[in-house]
Amino acid sequence: MHFHGLRHTGNTLAASAGASIRELMERMGHSSTRAEMIYQHSTDERQREVARKLDGLARGALGERSGTQRAREPDEAE
Repeated sequence: MHFHGLRHTGNTLAASAGASIRELMERMGHSSTRAEMIYQHSTDERQREVARKLDGLARGALGERSGTQRAREPDEAE
């Protein structure tokens, strides 16, 4: 294991933990956002986490009922 490998792993884990690009830049001493994009790996678990958070936001905006649930309800105008 080389120092660079440890450094890369540490920054990848920090990114997975939710560190922003600005925070990653500060941790690594980089002045360019381009370098930090290397550490922004997309994992299946992270995709599920993003989907769960979006679902929570959408459900909050809809009052916990999905569009499908609302569509299945009888029309109140009838």
